Amino acid sequence: EDGAAGSAPSAAPSRAQVFTTVVDTFLEKLVAAGSYQRFVNCYRCFYKLQPQLTRSIYDQFISQLQASIKEEIQEVKNEGNLEELFSSLDKIVEEAKDREEPAWRPSGIPEDDVRSAMVPYLLKHRSYLRRALREKEEENRKLAESVLMGRDKIAELQRLIQARQQAWQ
Repeated sequence: EDGAAGSAPSAAPSRAQVFTTVVDTFLEKLVAAGSYQRFVNCYRCFYKLQPQLTRSIYDQFISQLQASIKEEIQEVKNEGNLEELFSSLDKIVEEAKDREEPAWRPSGIPEDDVRSAMVPYLLKHRSYLRRALREKEEENRKLAESVLMGRDKIAELQRLIQARQQAWQ
């Protein structure tokens, strides 16, 4: 409602404004459906005895009904954070207008929809895992070479020790 004051006259109403209009229209139709004549038909005996009081009761009933419905709808809007969600949805729709590629739409076949969403992710993840595997294999190869070189050095030192031991004896 506040945002409408600064918007262009040709701009479509926000979803929050449309929602408010729908609620107001619903209330008008509800009151029209619960007309005074129908109320009188339900309480005919009471109406015959005191028509003014019946009218007063009807007016109070309708007034309180509208107030409680509006209050309940406002609570739902507040609890569900509808104003912010409507605003967010309006922004998403506005941003989508500039896109050249169409938005994703479900095909109606859950398996295909899941596959179309998951396959690119899984392919990217597989590529990442393969790269990580190659790096680990290279690291393991270098470590294995280092271990072999260490073993060769140990064997050489053992031969040298034995040779010196024999020379000393």
